[in-house]
Amino acid sequence: MKYRTLKLFQRKRDARKRKQTTEKGVQALIIGLVLALLLLVGCDGVKHIIEITEPLDHTEGDDGGKLKYKIIFGDKSQKE
Repeated sequence: MKYRTLKLFQRKRDARKRKQTTEKGVQALIIGLVLALLLLVGCDGVKHIIEITEPLDHTEGDDGGKLKYKIIFGDKSQKE
């Protein structure tokens, strides 16, 4: 009798693990499809501006240049 309940518990545990792995796979697939859709649809009206500024005196190795990055959503032809 003891062995029969042990086998039942093992079968239940195995079924639960299979269900969890399937659910995780479906969730990952849905997230991947949503991200791909956002990349395809969302990049139409976006303007990216990258600006690099450095001091004119280059006597030292690293002069501490700065990087500015802007994303403008909407019309691409609008000004900053």
